Amino acid sequence: MRKRPYQNLIVWKEADALCLEVYKLLPKFPPEERYALCAQIRRSATSVPTNIVEGNTKRSNKERLHYLEHAEGSLEELDYQLSLSSRLDYITAEQYEELNNQVGKVSYLLNKFRSGILNK
Repeated sequence: MRKRPYQNLIVWKEADALCLEVYKLLPKFPPEERYALCAQIRRSATSVPTNIVEGNTKRSNKERLHYLEHAEGSLEELDYQLSLSSRLDYITAEQYEELNNQVGKVSYLLNKFRSGILNK
């Protein structure tokens, strides 16, 4: 099977890894959160790598940057939702710390990726 171009992007690999880790935690949330906080977290977590993928297909830098801005916005939403989950004791402090570090890494990589596009 042929690799898609986005699969070579380090920023996408890290965002995808973050998304997978988040998905693994969601079944442990209380049932009453399934259609509330879990759904919001799921949307935010999947939006980050998805917007990187879609932006990578665009021909103009302006369009690419537009999708990367959406990815950054979704990452910030996810960061808040994970913080809330930690404060509600839905995830442990250790889980939050690991995810928070991963969010920081993806944020750094997104900023570097954006800078690279801006400097072209």
